[in-house]
Order: sequence, then structure tokens, then C-alpha cells
Amino acid sequence: MLSAFLTGFFLGISLIIAIGAQNAFVLRQGIIGQHVFYVALFCAVSDTLLISLGVTGISFFLNNLVSEISSILFGLSAVWLSGYGILRLKAAFKSNTTLEIETSSSKSLLPTLSIVAVLTFVNPHVYLDTMILIGSVSQQFPGENKLAYVLGASLASFVFFFSLAYGAKLLAPIMKRSFSWRILDCFIAFIMFTIAFKLASAGKWL
Repeated sequence: MLSAFLTGFFLGISLIIAIGAQNAFVLRQGIIGQHVFYVALFCAVSDTLLISLGVTGISFFLNNLVSEISSILFGLSAVWLSGYGILRLKAAFKSNTTLEIETSSSKSLLPTLSIVAVLTFVNPHVYLDTMILIGSVSQQFPGENKLAYVLGASLASFVFFFSLAYGAKLLAPIMKRSFSWRILDCFIAFIMFTIAFKLASAGKWL
């Protein structure tokens, strides 16, 4: 059960940790100190709902099919994660990514949440990552282990978004240095390759 929980947690962290429009917005709110709690809570709860829908949806509607093609499913997921890991390694050695964020404007709570809702649900990657990929990987865990996996992946979202929001003022100066991004990309790649290896082994590809 602990293995399932940790797999969910580290996979969840690895998928959402790369900077994007949503994360940049959370950082911005943290830096300017506006609606920090509500923005972090909205993002974390949204991820939890999508993760739960993905895991339960694939388990319920595709249960028999998943059982029949589990080897192929795990193999494809392993390839997907490996590809993502390779991209992160490439970014680590070739990219000069830095964090630049605009902090001049401010909005009331409702407009702020409407913006973060658009950034969350209009992004197709959020569905690929939370519902499809996390949902597919969950199929290697039976019964209570699957619940532990979901809890781990969901906790990752809460830990990440609240850490990002409340640690923004500390993180912003660090993430303005390209070396920090290289370390982060290497860490993400390591997690992706580790989980990909476990999936390939579960699917008897190794």
C-alpha cells in the first residue's frame, strides 16, 4: 500500500511541477499575496476531482478491457513517461529557462478564480495527465492499493500548490536562475524513468 501511495505521490508531483500558465499564475498570486489560499485550494481540489474521475472512470467503464490489454497499456504508459523524461533531460542540458512573472495588476476573488479555472480546465494536458495517464497507471494496483495511489496523487497536488503559493516569494528568486531549472528537470526525469521502469516490469516488457 505504501508503494502505491508513493507511486501516486511522485507521479502526481512530477506531472504538475513543470512551469506552465496555471503554475505561473499561482506563483504570481503568492508573490503579490492575493487570494493565495483560495487559488491553491481551487487548483488542488480540481486536480483531485480529475484524478478521481480518471481512476474510477477507467476502472469502471474499461475494467474488462484494461484487464485484457494491461500489458499493452502499461507498456504505452512506460513509453509515454520515458518520452517525457527524455524531454526533461533535453531541457536540463539545452534550455536556459528562467522565471519571469508580471505582478502589477490585481483582481477580486471571483475574477481571480475564473482566471485560474480557465487556465486549469482549458488546458488539454490536465486531462491527459490527471485522467488518462494517472488513471491508466492506477490499473496496476488492486483494491485498497488503488485508493492509496489516488490519495498519494491527490496529496501531491495539495502539497505542490500550497507550497508553490505560500513559498512563492522564496521560490521566485531561486527560479530566476537557469541552473535551478536544470536541477528540477533532472529530478523530474529521474522520477519519470523510475515509474516507467516499474510499469514496464508490471507489463512484462522487461
